[in-house]
Formats: sequence, structure tokens, C-alpha cells
Amino acid sequence: MRKHSKTLFAGMIGNVLEWYDFVVYGFLAVIIGELFFPSDDPMVSLLKSFGVFAVGFVMRPVGAVLFGYIGDRYGRKKALTISIVMMAVSTTAIGLLPTYAQIGILAPTLLVVLKLLQGLSVGGEYTTSVSFIVEHAPENRRGLFGSVGILGAVVGILLGSASGAVITKILPEDDLYSWGWRVLFFTGILLGLVGYYIRRNIDESPKFMELEYEGMVDKQPVVDVFRKAFKEFVKTFSLSTFQAVGFYTIFVYIANHLSVFVKMPKATALTINTISMVVLAVLIPFFGWLSDKIGRKPIILFSTGFTVAASYPLFKYISSGSVNDALIGQIVFAVIVAGFMAILPTTLVEIFPTNIRNSGYSIGYNLPFAIFGGTAPLIATYLIKITGDINAPAFYLIFAAVVAFTAGITLKETANRPLR
Repeated sequence: MRKHSKTLFAGMIGNVLEWYDFVVYGFLAVIIGELFFPSDDPMVSLLKSFGVFAVGFVMRPVGAVLFGYIGDRYGRKKALTISIVMMAVSTTAIGLLPTYAQIGILAPTLLVVLKLLQGLSVGGEYTTSVSFIVEHAPENRRGLFGSVGILGAVVGILLGSASGAVITKILPEDDLYSWGWRVLFFTGILLGLVGYYIRRNIDESPKFMELEYEGMVDKQPVVDVFRKAFKEFVKTFSLSTFQAVGFYTIFVYIANHLSVFVKMPKATALTINTISMVVLAVLIPFFGWLSDKIGRKPIILFSTGFTVAASYPLFKYISSGSVNDALIGQIVFAVIVAGFMAILPTTLVEIFPTNIRNSGYSIGYNLPFAIFGGTAPLIATYLIKITGDINAPAFYLIFAAVVAFTAGITLKETANRPLR
């Protein structure tokens, strides 16, 4: 493992930065709303701030096509180097932006442009980093190595949460509004510089180097995904739908659910969410390791099947009003989905042949996140409104789990077999 540590860190660092920014922006949404979208109604400012946040999701599929192509045509290393620079620059630039009070309408316009750039880089960062890591991994440890990609996302979320909690404790509100919010975005340049240095000094994926050596690099990988690997694309889309809905419902929406519908203090709801994320982080490498022993398919079917059976009872348990029940319920959710989230990266890399792998994985993964992931909290809330049942978000989870379970049945086991 030690000789691969540089490769694993190089793949992981971009995901840490991506999700750190995700959490920080969400955490600062109220402040950003007031500074960049001033209005007599604070709710209008907040909605506009979240609207800009959603713009990044729209760009993810575009980034998937762009970086999928770069990764398959010119190498994973080049795609990863470009994406980390783009992400670090845009994140840091947000921290440098003048506010509406200083430059008027240009301030929110520039904010939108920077979020578009971030969304573009995010669309290729995660999937390219996973392809890179798994292609470097020993055959019998691909599950463990691939799980590092999603672990980076969880670490980024925890880092963002911790940074937000610390700065709000040590700074008065006036300082937070005047300059403190910017500090959280400046951290992006540190992560970016480290990531760029590491990625500039690592070896290209051996699988891509084989393609180059044999003169088999695909010149139109995006087209060939749909022409030669459409079934694999559909499986990737279906499995990623559960990843998108599961993550955003369980680890983004539920904290809001506890605060708004169960009437728990926001700090308590966020603490419960943080503890469940720690459990998720601990379990991810374990399930990655386990999939190398027993295979990917059994874990995918168990995780999705158990979600179908347990989602509604768990939501009911979480919504009981008891802090202990909510904590236990969310931890159980974390345990159920940890296996799926841990091994999905490796599974999707193994589905595609090397010459179109980056494009197939990037597009098939990011489309469901744009369609189902970013809208999950909205749909969960809407389901409660139309049914009058505060446990109704479980139905959306069940839907996504059924889609993924069906795709899982059709999978061929790929553990401990040569990459295509």
C-alpha cells in the first residue's frame, strides 16, 4: 500500500477540495445571499444564493463530456491536472469577489461564472480520479483502492463542516459578514497547490500508457460510448441514480428534515448528520476491502435491497422526535448505503473498456447527479407537501434503490478479473 500512497493521495485530493467547497458554500448561503443578492426579503436572497449553487449541477454533465474526452484522448493525468487548477482557482476567486454593494450587478454575475467553472471541473474530477486510482491498483485490491475516491468526498464534507463550525465560534457576526466568510474559500488555494504539485509528479495510468503504446487510443470516445457500450452506459446511469438520491437524501436533506419537520435544534440535527458521516467514512474502506474478497455484486444487491425494505420504517423512526432515535436511524442508513457507495466507483470503472472508460463513467455518473441528486431535497420536501406524510421522502429513496437493484441483477461479477 505504501508505494501506492502518492497515487491514492493524488486521486483523493481533488475530491476533498470539491466537497469542501460544496459544504462551505451551503454553510455560507445566507451570508452570500445577503452580500450578493440583497433584498428586502431574506428568503429571496437565500433562494437566489441556492439558485447559483444549482447552476454548478447543470454544468456537471458538460464537464463529464469535456474531461471524459480529455482523459480518454490525452490521458488521465492531464485531465486531473487541468481540473484541480480550474477548481482551485474558481474556489479561491469566490473568496476574492467584491460584493453587490461594491460593484453592483457585476458581483452576482461573476459569482455565477465562477460556479459554472466549478461545476465544469467537478464533472470530470471525481470520475477521472477514480479511473486513475483503479487503473493503478493491484488486481486483487481494486475495490479498496477505488473506495478512496468516495472517501475523499466524505473527508471534504467533514473538513468543510469543521471549518464552518470553528470560524462561526471564533468570529463575531459582523466580522463573519465583512471578511470572515472569505477565509473559508481561501483554503481552496492550499488544497489546490498541493493537489497540482502531486499530480504533476505522478506517473500516468499504466492502462492508458498501454493504449498509447499499442496505438489504440480512441479518437472519439464520447461517440463510441453510445455506439459500442450503450448497455454499460445504462447500467452506470441506473446505479448512479441510487448514489445521487441516496447521498443527497440521507446526508444533505435529513439534517433539514430534522430541523424543519421534526423541530429539532439545527445544531442537534447537524451533529447527528456529522456523526453519521463519520460512520460512513469508517465503513467505506472496509466495504471496499470486503468487495475484493466476496465480489461487488452481492454488496450492491444487499445495499439496494435493504434500502427498499428499510427506508420507510427508518424515516418513521428518525421522525419520532427523539434525538436518540434520529441518531440511530441515520447511523443505520449510513451502514446500509456505505457498502454501495464504497464499491460503486470501482464497479463502474470495471464495466467499461480502457479506451472509453473515462467518458463512459463520467457521463453515466454525472447525468443522474444533475437530474436526481441536486433535486433530491426539493423532491423530498414536495413529497411531504402532496402526501401530508413526513416520512414520504422514503418513497424517493425506494424508487432509486429499485432502479439500482434491477441494474445490479444484470451485472457480471468483475472483482479480481483483469480490466477490460
